[in-house]
Formats: sequence, structure tokens, C-alpha cells
Amino acid sequence: MTPGLPHFLFVGAVLFALGTYTVVTRSNAVGILMGVELILNAANVNFVAFNHFNPNQLLPGQVFSLFVIVLAAAEAAVALAIVLAIFMNTKSIDVADADTLRE
Repeated sequence: MTPGLPHFLFVGAVLFALGTYTVVTRSNAVGILMGVELILNAANVNFVAFNHFNPNQLLPGQVFSLFVIVLAAAEAAVALAIVLAIFMNTKSIDVADADTLRE
């Protein structure tokens, strides 16, 4: 039995659900970043799966996945810089402590 499109969509949905759960439940900034990366990986799985099972491919799903990977790398660099700035000011990476930066 070879896996079909519904199998890949199910994997993408599970990754998206786990990423969303991680973003919602974590107060640690690094944990939230990991959840965002899971959500982006779920999108990558869907892009590649739709590309593989599409008979007339105008723009390959791998190209979209490369754009998402580049976007994720840029997001991680900026977000980690923000986390480091929060840590330097508050000595904590708890997201609730970032509210004190406005004062």
C-alpha cells in the first residue's frame, strides 16, 4: 500500500495541530518559536504533497517550500534577537515579562 494524498494531509494536519497547541500553551519564548516552526513545516508537507499529486505542475511545491524555509530562517533569526533583548532586560524568557518593556 502506497501512501496517498490524504495520508500526507493527515500528517500536515497533525503537525499543524501540535504547532498550534505549542504556541497557545507555552509561556516560554523559545517554546513558542518551536511551535511556529512546526506550523511552517506542516505547510511545507502540504506544498510538497500537492505538488507530487498534481498532474499539471505550473509552479513546483518544492519552490514554495524553499520560500517557507527561507522565511522560517529569517523569522528564527529575528525572533531569537528579540528573545535575547528580552532576556538582557528582564533576565527571563517568559513572554509575560515582555510586557514590562513598555514601562
